[in-house]
Amino acid sequence: MDRIDLRSDTVTLPSPGMRKAMADALVGDDQYGEDPTVRRLQERVAGLLGKEAALFLPSGTMANQTGLKLLTRPGDDVIVSDEAHIVWHESGAAAANAGVQFTVVGHGGLFTAADFQAAYKPPGHIIFPPTTLVTIENTHNRGGGVVFPQAEVIAICAAARKLGVGTYLDGARLFNAAAATGQSLAELAVPADLVSVALSKGLGCPVGSLIAGRKADIDRAVRVRRMFGGAMRQSGIIAAAGLYALDHNVSRLTEDHANARLLAEGLVGVRGVGLDLATVQSNIVIFRTADGAPDAATVVARAKEKGVLVGAFAARTVRAVTHLDVTRDQARRASEVLAAAVAAR
Repeated sequence: MDRIDLRSDTVTLPSPGMRKAMADALVGDDQYGEDPTVRRLQERVAGLLGKEAALFLPSGTMANQTGLKLLTRPGDDVIVSDEAHIVWHESGAAAANAGVQFTVVGHGGLFTAADFQAAYKPPGHIIFPPTTLVTIENTHNRGGGVVFPQAEVIAICAAARKLGVGTYLDGARLFNAAAATGQSLAELAVPADLVSVALSKGLGCPVGSLIAGRKADIDRAVRVRRMFGGAMRQSGIIAAAGLYALDHNVSRLTEDHANARLLAEGLVGVRGVGLDLATVQSNIVIFRTADGAPDAATVVARAKEKGVLVGAFAARTVRAVTHLDVTRDQARRASEVLAAAVAAR
């Protein structure tokens, strides 16, 4: 039985072409700024995002934590979306590394400029912590891969700028947002002070993320990366995978989106499944099981028996993520297996 792995778009394996690019990469010591492949990747991503400079990092979590460290001070307040990755999936790193607290606004991963302004806490208050940063996640993981409306991104960042608040865009899946909307990466990134993108998700690389922004901020980020243990040496070997992915794996992201839609359409209407098709905007499908239906752990176990791997995000919440190692036929098969797993009593 062929295994269909939908646990995440991080489970992809490097293609033969990507492996060759990695093996052939020119390298040097990146801590001395001497790795030509890393420099090429950083310059290219900075250009794509419309930023002055970019820095290569081992992971998206480190990129997010670097953004927090650069734009806040211990004791500050950070406004975030409902169920943001930076809160839910980073092992409490924000408290340990940056010493900040979060104020959650909005619903389903989205919020408005009005939500931000209502939650904002001014500096100098004897009781309240000052709001110094607002973060936006695009696409939003736990929101089901929804794309953050760009008009609202612009409005939030403009409101933050007027209040002297920094802006950070967690764009781990920003390539998916660009594919879903037809907007360029630069258009999506330009409102924010700092933005991160991941290479190890939809682009199919084995490792790596980048953070981009003003050169002065990225210069400071080099020290933060070192502080977090993320400085690397001959890292052109993995940076080469990123360059290969930018050349070969960006335009095909819409295939993943179409496969996610196919999978979701097969689940809508199944007794016991709660799924809003309006949230299926990229490569993530999140559905809930009703009371009386099997819980998420049971659905995951039943699907695994049939060769389909998905994840339990909560007691009655299941996530499936399409990617370049999942075909259209496999997405259809996975939908059938998941529907049967929920329908069986």
